[in-house]
Amino acid sequence: MPLPGGAVAYHEDLAAAVAAREDESPRWVVAEAARDYPVLLEAGARLDRCRDLRLAERILSRVEGREPPAHAVEADPDAGTLFEREPAPVDGPAALTRLQADWLDQRRRTGAAALPGLGALIAAESAGALVAAEMSRVGVPFDRGVHDRLLRDLLGPRPSKGMRPRKLQALADKVVAAFGHQLNPDSTKQVLAAFHAAGLEVKTTHAWELASVDHPAVEALKTYREHARVWTAFGWNWADAWVGGAEDGFGRFRPVYIVGGADTGRWGTDGGGALQLPHAVREPIRAAPGWKLVAADAAQLEPRLLAAISGDEAMIAATAADDLYTELAPRLGGERSKAKIALISAMYGGTSGDAAQLVQLMRDRFPAAFDRVEAAARTGEKGGLVRTWLGRTVPAPSERWWRSLNSDEGTKVAASRGRFTRNFIVQGTAAEWALVLLARLRRELHEAGLGELVFFLHDEVMVHCPAERAEAAAAAVERAAADATAVLFGDMPVRIPLRPKVVDSYAEAK
Repeated sequence: MPLPGGAVAYHEDLAAAVAAREDESPRWVVAEAARDYPVLLEAGARLDRCRDLRLAERILSRVEGREPPAHAVEADPDAGTLFEREPAPVDGPAALTRLQADWLDQRRRTGAAALPGLGALIAAESAGALVAAEMSRVGVPFDRGVHDRLLRDLLGPRPSKGMRPRKLQALADKVVAAFGHQLNPDSTKQVLAAFHAAGLEVKTTHAWELASVDHPAVEALKTYREHARVWTAFGWNWADAWVGGAEDGFGRFRPVYIVGGADTGRWGTDGGGALQLPHAVREPIRAAPGWKLVAADAAQLEPRLLAAISGDEAMIAATAADDLYTELAPRLGGERSKAKIALISAMYGGTSGDAAQLVQLMRDRFPAAFDRVEAAARTGEKGGLVRTWLGRTVPAPSERWWRSLNSDEGTKVAASRGRFTRNFIVQGTAAEWALVLLARLRRELHEAGLGELVFFLHDEVMVHCPAERAEAAAAAVERAAADATAVLFGDMPVRIPLRPKVVDSYAEAK
């Protein structure tokens, strides 16, 4: 850590060092918060803000049109932590010297990129790393008793190892009876073969395709697949592995988050499946006695952000409404559902069914918004780079992609990348907005003692707080959303409402 004179030295007790200097509100520089910060949390130290060199390297490398090295920051795992301040003489182990050198190099490259929002993006991504580590440590409040009851109602009693639950087996038996011969309903290959033997040319077992298939096995198979997913992905074994606490009482679900896990900046998970929780597992997420959950999700986040990043004045004006789709319906097909299809198709490149006609309406009524995503698609098709509002950059095409572009599959390859870059600029900006929201909310919750962030899913946040502080926590969520919009878009009159609800269970938030 930096000594008072500005030199850098390693401190054996980093937790004590953090506690001694946090009043100065430094921005700590860490090689990798996902690895380093949990150690500090375990020792009782909390970082107010940081620069995560690994996450920053990923962002900067892609801005420069290349992929980050496998080990973006080469500092020794025991290198410690730095303050962010001006270059200073180094007094400490060589590993810490390399850590400081990495930071200084990144500062230089951030300035050289000449992207106004890049520094804010790196700061927000680093703040997200702190939030992720803290949420994994705190955990989501979870009632094992309620979870067990729901599983029993849905599946039957917990089975012996290697056996299906009783109700799930009954569904499997219905599938077998409908086909008239033995098969494993978990095997896509066997199920497709059974449909083909029945004279039905089914290509996949996705629910959307089976919905149009006339066969007595379809309904039982659909229900079986839904229930089997709950059992295998979020059943008793999942709870044993990921939920700490007594089996018949309150515990904590502690997933492992990956900040920036997707190319767009969206988070992923490295265990626990927190970003794919089915509705069947939401009721056990319950506030502890005397506490409440404040759950909030942003309304139509991506189309509102499309309005902002495109500067389309008509769409920006429409964001004043609580329901953007209803507001735009008179100009996009007359029905809310058609307005939704038009917007989503424009952002994702949809052309099937009514989408083509509705996208044409989008082009006519909101040309600036349409042109923004269309230009991103055309750039992507040619192998070019597109960026989000703050500067996150799409990965550059690989050599294999360029070779494919010149093959017989070239048209298909180009179109696929164009669809990705079309949505990248919108989804990536949505991830940036959410990161700024998390950073602002984390700080206010801590400073005012309002509760703890326990869950985040793309455009949803959840706070666990004492019941008497719930309304104050809900107000903090709304302020954080307004702050995030102002940080990204200044005085632009775009509105992104976040709707907090004070509930006892996550299931009540929907």
